[in-house]
Amino acid sequence: MQPVINIQNLTKTYAGGFRALKDVNLEIDRGEIFGLLGPNGAGKTTLINIVCGIVTKTSGSVTVHGYDNVDNYRETRARIGLVPQEMPTETFETPWNTARFSRGLFGKPENPEHVEKVLKSLSLWDKKDEKIMMLSGGMKRRVLIAKALAHEPEVLFLDEPTAGVDVELRQDLWNVVRSLRESGVTVILTTHYIEEAEQLADRIGVINHGEIILVQEKNRLMRELGKKELVLHLNECLTEIPSQLEIYKLELSEDGCELTYHYDTQKEHTGITALLAALHDAGIRFNDLNTSQSSLEEIFVGLVKKKA
Repeated sequence: MQPVINIQNLTKTYAGGFRALKDVNLEIDRGEIFGLLGPNGAGKTTLINIVCGIVTKTSGSVTVHGYDNVDNYRETRARIGLVPQEMPTETFETPWNTARFSRGLFGKPENPEHVEKVLKSLSLWDKKDEKIMMLSGGMKRRVLIAKALAHEPEVLFLDEPTAGVDVELRQDLWNVVRSLRESGVTVILTTHYIEEAEQLADRIGVINHGEIILVQEKNRLMRELGKKELVLHLNECLTEIPSQLEIYKLELSEDGCELTYHYDTQKEHTGITALLAALHDAGIRFNDLNTSQSSLEEIFVGLVKKKA
């Protein structure tokens, strides 16, 4: 199956010589939610703006549904909706007129039913005739999403869509994103909220210093890079770890009352059984234990540090 978005050897060098993107290669499939993660200045927004035709590339190619985004600009742009980080919406307009006007910009015929559906899905219907300047920051961000969806795009870019949005509204927007995916819309999401990518994304791409350093299916990424840890709550606190236990590379808590053991879930043997036997032989008893696995945030931070 041909990818919805195909990016090959994409580079961007600005006039001052700064290379924002370095030979980026990326394929995004129809109907998936793709999470693009990276620290500030990593190149996320530059990449999105080039695909959307807002920024001019230096070299490489971008196709959307098989159309080159330079040679067939109108074809590709009509298929894309973009929700930018900033809020350039006309403050003296209403949500209703903003969505209708955006639809007309792409040559779409009047469709009040679709505009109504979009505004209702974003809980904007009761605000449809209010001036945007009178809306809260969260509501203004919803208007941006409505504007991007008005012309029924097949691909939707969400650049930090929930920045500055309260938790309740964030959950509402997550539900909207999921429903879009179910309807066949491809969603590319950049976010500072790692929880957002963990909740929504089917695949994760990590970009740093203008380079894609990893693209992986989210659940597989969590399995392969997520380390587990076993925390033992001791009956009697220790001042140091006995020498015979050094091979397990245990960590002793500051108060000496907990031992932490890190292990790889992908290995055939975790070493837990041997560890427990060694603790027994050393006369160390515990009254409780629990396990946890690395979050996507911990994996992301580790990847970025490794590639820095």
